[in-house]
Amino acid sequence: MSRLLPFRRFAIPASLAILAAGATLSSHAQPSSLQLTAKSAMAVRVDQRLVVFSKNIDEKRPVASTQKLLTALIIAEAGNLEKKIPVRKTDGQVQPRNLWITEGSYYERGKLLEMMLVKSFNDVTKCLARDHAGSQAEFARIMRERAEALGMRDSFFVTAHGLPAEGQHSTARDMMKLAYAAWENREIRRLVRIKNTTFTYHGAKTIPIKNSNELLHTFPACVGMKTGFTNAAGRCLVAAAEENGKVVLAVILGSTMEDVWNDAEKLLRYSLSR
Repeated sequence: MSRLLPFRRFAIPASLAILAAGATLSSHAQPSSLQLTAKSAMAVRVDQRLVVFSKNIDEKRPVASTQKLLTALIIAEAGNLEKKIPVRKTDGQVQPRNLWITEGSYYERGKLLEMMLVKSFNDVTKCLARDHAGSQAEFARIMRERAEALGMRDSFFVTAHGLPAEGQHSTARDMMKLAYAAWENREIRRLVRIKNTTFTYHGAKTIPIKNSNELLHTFPACVGMKTGFTNAAGRCLVAAAEENGKVVLAVILGSTMEDVWNDAEKLLRYSLSR
């Protein structure tokens, strides 16, 4: 079980008070020319500390696997990523996406973190959570405590992987706070921009892994971060883009399979042009 670091060391900087609940958003954060399918969305120019787009940002919604960014943050902050950790039977396979790691095998914590962020494997996520906290329930408690420390006051997390669970929800504003904290973590920032990688199983078989974030493969300015989908949440995406010294973070919640990438690219392009 990994040692937890004091939460007081991980506060969102006061310079991002624009993300606080109840903060007044600038008038150009709701441009009439930018129409998105997503039910909730938000974009921030990190380099200017400016909200450039908002839509229903305080509406509570399931956010699917984008909440794996919180799981990743907890694991990355605990460190010791080179350590090999065991796969237990209780980690199990969780539909719909698994890497099929098996009980009795051992893998580097950092490699499993990469697999979770690049391809969103749920069995890998359960393994990381159980290894860190001892049980899935205890890890969920840690998630809620860490979220509170980030100021995510309209969020409640029950699972490490983001599959549906009663009472589980967040908002675009809260997910933006998480996106900023994740972006500030160098290891997460490195991993989420990986387009293609490989995974070698305990028995030495190696398979190719392609990042599930299509924008990484189609939109040159995109540099990560995390995809998500369930029937309840719709298509979700936390995305980051860099261009000419500009840095943008965007949150898309409740889009559709047909529109999520278009929504995200439009929002990132718009934000980079401000």
